[in-house]
Amino acid sequence: MIEKLTPERIQDLWGKTYNTEGKPDWSHLFPYYHEEIVFQDSIQRIEGIEEFKAMCNRLTARCEQLNMEIESVMADGNEAFLQWKMVMMFRRFPSTPMYGTTKLTFGEDNRIIHQRDYFDIWGDIFNGIPGFNRLYRRFVHRYFG
Repeated sequence: MIEKLTPERIQDLWGKTYNTEGKPDWSHLFPYYHEEIVFQDSIQRIEGIEEFKAMCNRLTARCEQLNMEIESVMADGNEAFLQWKMVMMFRRFPSTPMYGTTKLTFGEDNRIIHQRDYFDIWGDIFNGIPGFNRLYRRFVHRYFG
């Protein structure tokens, strides 16, 4: 069993993952994930630690650089929430900040058994495209309120 992840420890660990000098490294976080981790975000659902590691490696390979600021962390019982700002830099596309929240759920052994990331990938990406951002916002407002 690992020690319980406090908000301060989460802030410290996740802060070491992303830097301003290059690609992210999650290797120090993997021991905190359960073998049966279920990861889900707005575009995918991953089950199992090996699939989770492969997803992290794909993201690293795709990005020239990835920076993340952990803005706040709150924990209660077996759950923690992180609020963040992430900037991914790709070869051909302008970098655009994405804002999101992560919910971590801890199992009985204090490892992360479920992670759910919430973010508006298209809205944040389209914000970086002059002209198109207004069309997208108008479309969303018109059809979804």
